[in-house]
Amino acid sequence: MALEIVTVPCLKDNYAYIVKGPDGVMLIDAPEAAPIAAELRARGWSLDTLLITHHHHDHVGGVEELRAAHGCVVMGPADEADKLPPLDRGLTEGDTVGAGDLAAHVIAVPGHTLGHVAFHFPAGPAVFTADSLMAAGCGRVFEGTPEMMWESLSKLAALPPETMVYSGHDYTLANLKFARTIEPENPELVARVDRIVSAKVQKQPTAQAPLSEELATNPFLRAGEPHMRQALGLAEATPAQVFAEIRSRKDRF
Repeated sequence: MALEIVTVPCLKDNYAYIVKGPDGVMLIDAPEAAPIAAELRARGWSLDTLLITHHHHDHVGGVEELRAAHGCVVMGPADEADKLPPLDRGLTEGDTVGAGDLAAHVIAVPGHTLGHVAFHFPAGPAVFTADSLMAAGCGRVFEGTPEMMWESLSKLAALPPETMVYSGHDYTLANLKFARTIEPENPELVARVDRIVSAKVQKQPTAQAPLSEELATNPFLRAGEPHMRQALGLAEATPAQVFAEIRSRKDRF
């Protein structure tokens, strides 16, 4: 049985994701309870497990209401347990949550926050990256360092290219506009902009994409490409230094 993944818009530009497999229903992040609860009711599903990626309020605001309604098990990064709603289980890199097709592997992706984790479902194949790897971009480096964030993104980039990436915010069009300033002649990037503009007109979610597309168009994943060093005037820089320059430019964009 393939996983069924439901994208739930929340707040202004957040996403939560419901993942249903043969052995239950999981939720990745809970920005707010109402739209998630409505989606569960509409499908006649009960929530078994709630997975948290990091401690920011716009990813955990609905946790307690959903826990009270469903009695779900709440899990999240052990390194952020003191900043999160009470956890039934703290998670670290290498842990597995669930079993069979609904098994999720925990990947530590610090940078945006120090304890940020992603959840990789090989059976999807899917990875839920919240504010680490984002569609055509990445999260701001609030608590970690650029080197830390580059290492985290490199882990995600090494997943199978057919893996679908589900990120936590819909900043896609703005990210793509910035990406064009770095690689204006990238034909795959130009084509992606056109697709996203069309999707926006049709009010479709745009923060979900195959990793192969991210590898071809996301400047933050491409910081290790030799031509990126040349384009930025950083011929002798390491990939982490190139990433830091791209992130700095995006922060000012």
